[in-house]
Amino acid sequence: MDVLNPEQKNAVVHEGSPLLILAGAGSGKTRVITTKIAYLISEKHVDPFSILAVTFTKKAANEMKERAVALENRAQYAQIRTFHSWGSYFLRTHALEAGIDKNFTVYDDDDMTTLVSKAVPSLSKQQASLAAHKISLAKDYCYTPESEELYKISEDPQFPALYDAYEKRLRETGNVDFGDLILLPYLVLKGNDAIRHEMHRRYRVIMVDEYQDSNVAQFKLLHALSGVDEGNGSYVCVVGDDDQSIYKFRGADIHNILNFQNQFPNTTLVRLETNYRSSSEILACADSVVKNNEGRLGKTLVSARGKGKRPTLVFLPTQEDETQFCAEMIEQAHVKGTPYSDWAILYRTNAQSLGFESEFLHRKIPYVLVGSLKFYEREEVKDILAWVSLIANPRDELAFRRIVNKPARGIGNTSQDKIVAASGSLIDGTEKSLLDGWRSIKLSKKCVEGLTAFCDAITECRSMLRDDASEKLSLFMEAVIKKSGLEEHYAAQDEIAGTQKISNLQELINTAVQYSCSMKGLLDFMDHVQLDRTLENEDSDSVQKDSVTLITLHNTKGLEFSRVIITGMESGIFPREDKSSEELEEERRLFYVGITRAQNELYLTSCGLRRLYGRTNYMSPSPFLNEIDKQLIRVIGDKPFSFSADSAETDPVVKRYRKGVQVYHDDYGHGHIVHAETSAEGEYVVSVQFETGGCKKFLPKYQSKSLLVEE
Repeated sequence: MDVLNPEQKNAVVHEGSPLLILAGAGSGKTRVITTKIAYLISEKHVDPFSILAVTFTKKAANEMKERAVALENRAQYAQIRTFHSWGSYFLRTHALEAGIDKNFTVYDDDDMTTLVSKAVPSLSKQQASLAAHKISLAKDYCYTPESEELYKISEDPQFPALYDAYEKRLRETGNVDFGDLILLPYLVLKGNDAIRHEMHRRYRVIMVDEYQDSNVAQFKLLHALSGVDEGNGSYVCVVGDDDQSIYKFRGADIHNILNFQNQFPNTTLVRLETNYRSSSEILACADSVVKNNEGRLGKTLVSARGKGKRPTLVFLPTQEDETQFCAEMIEQAHVKGTPYSDWAILYRTNAQSLGFESEFLHRKIPYVLVGSLKFYEREEVKDILAWVSLIANPRDELAFRRIVNKPARGIGNTSQDKIVAASGSLIDGTEKSLLDGWRSIKLSKKCVEGLTAFCDAITECRSMLRDDASEKLSLFMEAVIKKSGLEEHYAAQDEIAGTQKISNLQELINTAVQYSCSMKGLLDFMDHVQLDRTLENEDSDSVQKDSVTLITLHNTKGLEFSRVIITGMESGIFPREDKSSEELEEERRLFYVGITRAQNELYLTSCGLRRLYGRTNYMSPSPFLNEIDKQLIRVIGDKPFSFSADSAETDPVVKRYRKGVQVYHDDYGHGHIVHAETSAEGEYVVSVQFETGGCKKFLPKYQSKSLLVEE
């Protein structure tokens, strides 16, 4: 207890009413929650068997248990688990009531897709995979096949029947899927008074870590387990940070933490605002951004470390300048004795890593890519490169085998063996290519149809390569991605799993912009790719302990680095173009998370030109940059007009049509401005969310008569 600050100590000794610990970034929340477990056992004589503490990852649960046991040995008897681990434990105890086999196994995503296919055989594998994803999402929201709100997951009128058919097959197996580990315990507790009261007696203390990451089903399970509505509730303590809720795409619901005080009456709120990680300048920068969010409980972090260097904002002409600037800054610091491992480069999407990977490989700067494969090792990138290889060399067997049946065309391994054998044989002294050899052998009708379509696509793409071409190779790459069927294939995966495979393919298109749409251009491009691939492999052969970290913003949560560079700070990149209202607030929280990873130095980079979808685009600075108090940062490079420190103050249009202002339009009705920025062309643009549900863009300078500000 002696090492705790006053706020931490208040949280540890609190008892009686429900407790919400609002723990800011770097404020020592794990220390508080583990100390509280030890304190309850050793000082308040709480039976450790009656303590349940849950979090979201096995790693976090193990760390929590180890630290609690180190403080109080009897903490080993407390249940410190992940949410899903506890759900599994409960279901094995109450399998009969849940309608499952006590020796159940847990089906993963692939198992779910297979079971959907068995339940509804008319679905293609892709349709079954999408349906399985929507069923998982429904369970995250505690929706059963009979739920009236199921339309929020899918408006397809057949979806409830499909979900019901899947559930019947699942129950017949006696097994469960991942969503059942939360949903079924909730349904058992809700429907069985005896078991619910038994749980209330068993768990007198319930603690939840990272509460901002909980979904609706997890909230309902906590509510039922705690007995808060029945007058004999457990002591409930949740720890979280509303400003770090960034996993909506995984089902997390920020309203759980925002509404906790209403859902658990008489809640005490303790704010942990002392930050032990970052300098005061970095924290001030983070605060000036996140305070623009309306959906937050509010807190202001104070640095325990005091003052440091002002964050630096760097405006650069192009993305090549961005990668070179970062590399040179890291190199110069390394010459002066700064380890590579002090640095982390953060970006919004995985695809943005390619430029840095290539630059670092050529400069021999060691790096580690966190949370994803190196660019050229990614499945989707390898698939397209296999197409390109086969177009360049129709005898490339490995490329042929990789892609001929992806997506499925009815060309299995046995057929592939026959085709390869036929193509390798000499007929009239000529070796046939893999695209022709199959025509002389007997294959099934489905296989012939698939091969015909495949070869036609190869021929069509190859015909685009002309020696006199004035177009860029990016057009060819774009055609390959479409005609291969892989764009549709991976777009479906992106929708299901929230992956960024299409973004990675688009980054491959961007790389091809530098080459002509000819066979020579294609071969030059492949040489470039092969060189980078070889350098990647050489780099991975030796263990690089002292390395720069390349990482997406989503993967940085819980991490910290001495020096952080957040790249791609442009509108359309970060935040993404399709974000508005609550989604824009989540993007802003993501920026806040990125800023608060930095201990000593923070750099933000923004480019004037960037290649997107194979074309060069003029970019405008991220609107988040204009939210930072200009006195808090040092600016390097040519300031774009839209970043002028005085523009927002002197322009009456900007002043009148600012974010949050209520407006009225004759055609669309009442609404409010959710986003405002100056475009690359210098025009001030606002996005208005109307009460009718639509979101429209306007140029107030020219449309002020139709877009009226409500005084």
